Amino acid sequence: MIDRKYIHTAKRIFSIGALFLIAALIISAVEKKKGRVAGENIIEIQTLPDSSSLITRKDIEATIERSFGRNLPGMPVGSINVERVERVLESDPFVLNADVYIDSRNQVNIDIEQRLPILRVIDQNGLSYYLDGTGQKLPLSKHFAARVLVATGQIPPFDRDFLTHKKNPHRLRDLFKLTQRILKDELLEPMIEQIHVAKDGDYVMIPKVGDQKIILGNLDDLETKILYLKNFYKEALPHKGWKKYKTINLKFHGQVVASKR
Repeated sequence: MIDRKYIHTAKRIFSIGALFLIAALIISAVEKKKGRVAGENIIEIQTLPDSSSLITRKDIEATIERSFGRNLPGMPVGSINVERVERVLESDPFVLNADVYIDSRNQVNIDIEQRLPILRVIDQNGLSYYLDGTGQKLPLSKHFAARVLVATGQIPPFDRDFLTHKKNPHRLRDLFKLTQRILKDELLEPMIEQIHVAKDGDYVMIPKVGDQKIILGNLDDLETKILYLKNFYKEALPHKGWKKYKTINLKFHGQVVASKR
């Protein structure tokens, strides 16, 4: 009769041996993969809502070459730190998120999510740049001009902390706040194309249709002013038409002052 302890010991030895064998096969496969060289880059760039791109495949590869001294194809797979590649790509001002991985065919897959510009700023010194939805400053793209709201006039130079200043609020914070409010409004979003900051500090919205100016003044009671504007458009414009008015002034509390041409 076979000793049960012997059978149990034999099973344990077999199980341990099988685990070692599996581990050895995995290690061997990993080492073998590391010894292989990377194939071509498979780059996917998520386009903006209007199907445009502020960056191209060449831009992505150029960023990699500047950091690594060469492009990834032909490099040993084991020498490619995908997390470092992601960090390098996310340092590009147009890149919000980069996801990099090497597939079973040793191709380097690079998925890029672009930052989404919401406002183009032309400041008082004539310098131009974009702001994205987080307040991040983006340069102008050499490939494409994003179709976004434009802010002009008395706008001071960019300050990276413009959203957090409390004692001395930066004018960009109000512009950013107004832009966000316009973009979430089903009437204003398709209607307004420009925000102008006048010399007296008034915020002026300029519509795409017609050439009248909508004077907000400051942004105090902004929601009330927008409500009055909507009521004015609903009640007055259907009778008088877009071309009848030169300015629509909302800066005076509780009223709309419209001047005719």
